[in-house]
Amino acid sequence: MSDPNQGFQAPPPPSPIDPEPERRRPANLMWAGAALVVLGIIVVVLGIVGLIIGGIGTGVAVCCLGILFIGFSFMRLPAVKDPPPKMSAAATLTGIFFEPTSVFRNLRAHPQWLAAIMVVGIMNGAYSVAFNHRLTPERIINFTMDKLENSPIKPPPEAMAKARTDGVEQAKSLTFQAGDFVKKIVSAFFGVAFIAALCLLGVLAFGGRMHYWQTYAAVAYVTFPSTLIQKGISFLILYLKSPDDIHPILGQESLVYDNLGLLVAAKDHPVIFVIATSIGVLSFYRLWLTATGLREAGYKVSSSAAWGVTITLFVLFLLLGMAAAMLFGSMFG
Repeated sequence: MSDPNQGFQAPPPPSPIDPEPERRRPANLMWAGAALVVLGIIVVVLGIVGLIIGGIGTGVAVCCLGILFIGFSFMRLPAVKDPPPKMSAAATLTGIFFEPTSVFRNLRAHPQWLAAIMVVGIMNGAYSVAFNHRLTPERIINFTMDKLENSPIKPPPEAMAKARTDGVEQAKSLTFQAGDFVKKIVSAFFGVAFIAALCLLGVLAFGGRMHYWQTYAAVAYVTFPSTLIQKGISFLILYLKSPDDIHPILGQESLVYDNLGLLVAAKDHPVIFVIATSIGVLSFYRLWLTATGLREAGYKVSSSAAWGVTITLFVLFLLLGMAAAMLFGSMFG
């Protein structure tokens, strides 16, 4: 009897699977983070002994940034096949204005973010210091305390009196102003980290693929141009406009009125004012840049997913702003 399996041929062995490219960790962040923690502890100690006014808060902020860097040092960088040559920091900072798509595509393989976040933090810190000098600590703090009396979190009268005196004295200190400058830089890193985490969750929820480093770099370069434009124009208005015509609270963030907020009285309609301020040139520019960044910087993010995440976050933060306006509307007066 003939062999029924005579014509059988074994299937060829499976082709070898290409191993995943080696993904390195940013080990340099470990050393930078450790140095920041040590520096922060020193500043806290100097603040406790009274050599640095506001040193406790500043030192804690620096320590937190160091811890963030140490945590980042354990995250491996993304692996991209056939990566393009890495753009320099100067090229990314200028290119984000003229060729954002190319910049975000380069960030996909080379997620750099330090230069963008540092510029954002420095601009925020410099504007904060200039704003306090221009309007004076007395006016800002007294105005804030007056408005707190009509807010749901009204402190006891003796606490408010002490806060007025201590607040003005601290705000006039050079070390306190330097600490405020440093905390603005630290908050820029944490702000980008928080928004990047929300964006990453959104991208995954919409079916896309993206690495956290890619999201972090994209958000950093989304924040950079809008902040540079906003704070640059605000600097000019701060010194061209009379200090008496500048709101001591609302003006701390921006003096640029490129939105419909010009048509609404903040003190009379705080919720509508928040909605109106979200409809403007810079707001729409940032929305478009966010969607472009998520689409181009990720492994696989469709245009609909990028816009879905962008609009979802826009609505979420708008609702939070409206809720804050309902609770603290008296601060807009």
